[in-house]
Amino acid sequence: MTFYKSGTRLRLSPFSLLFITVMGCSSNKNEQAELEKFPVITPIVKDTTYTREYVAEIHSVQNVEIRAKANGYLESIHVDEGSIVNQGQVLFSLNSQQFKQELLKAQAALTSALAESKAAEVELKNTRTLVEKNVISQSELDLAQARYDALLAKIEEAKAEEANAHLQLSFTQIRAPFSGIINRIPNKAGSLIEEGTLLTTLSNNKEVFIYFNLSERAYLDYVSSAPAERPAEATLVLANNTVYPLKGKIETVESEFDQSTGNIAFRARFPNPNQILKHGGSGKILLTTKLNDAMLVPQKSTFEIQENIYVFLVDANNKVLQQRITPVARLPHWYVIAPSLTVNDKIIYEGIQKVKDGDAILPEPRSFSQITNAKN
Repeated sequence: MTFYKSGTRLRLSPFSLLFITVMGCSSNKNEQAELEKFPVITPIVKDTTYTREYVAEIHSVQNVEIRAKANGYLESIHVDEGSIVNQGQVLFSLNSQQFKQELLKAQAALTSALAESKAAEVELKNTRTLVEKNVISQSELDLAQARYDALLAKIEEAKAEEANAHLQLSFTQIRAPFSGIINRIPNKAGSLIEEGTLLTTLSNNKEVFIYFNLSERAYLDYVSSAPAERPAEATLVLANNTVYPLKGKIETVESEFDQSTGNIAFRARFPNPNQILKHGGSGKILLTTKLNDAMLVPQKSTFEIQENIYVFLVDANNKVLQQRITPVARLPHWYVIAPSLTVNDKIIYEGIQKVKDGDAILPEPRSFSQITNAKN
């Protein structure tokens, strides 16, 4: 090979040419050797599920206060605290002597009114006969009719008084409005009870309502998702962190948001055949949502800047590029993200604290199975 320089012809030997070629290749290799290697992964797209938890309150499907409807002494207590009772069963008895006397008085008044009406009816018939024979005037008949109508009204009043006396007497027998379990009984036999006094509470715990609150954003995500993707069943975690063995069903959503918290309440119904769940208890509700074709990126590949989440992409020239992503759900070790990347994008899997935007690296591709096995 011949070169010309300043009018002078230079000739390079084959050995010199080989030396230059070797030096060039060595320079390229040294430059590559200076670049640090980083494992990279592409986003994963797959069907998956994610679970969210919410603070829960346990309520009996029926829970009422049993209060006295009459004044009197608490004569008898027929049940004990914690007893299982049936609908209509007598729970408490108040002294009823006064109410019995009132009933007898009302019954006597009704009997008297009925007797008076019989007499007035006979008088009315006789007066009508005399008027027809022109023995007495029409005015006498009108007076007899008026007396009879008044006595009929008196009968209705006496019947009402008797019914009221029966009702007041029935208030001395306090019965269970439904089958359930008796709670604490604060008053003992012999206590003077006034109308409205709390005697106990009664709970039907064969099933329970579980109330839990969702934020406005979570609520909108729930109602805007496809019905098949909405969680229909709920899992209950008890206060001791054990999972309740039976599943519940989401039944309803309240009609308005709580202005103080911005949340809205959901209600799930859980079977409770063994009476484990009690009114007033607490726990956590777990809702599992299905995600179809979800895009996943490893959590360890992300970093946060001013509440925004980013990853480092590697372009075709092995240059690092900072890219913002939007997580929509969090799984163990993974983020489900909104579609802002493609399955061909290369993401630095680990070591992100060692690089910055614009750096050149040597990418080492890793597969999903490699990452999963490493975590296990």
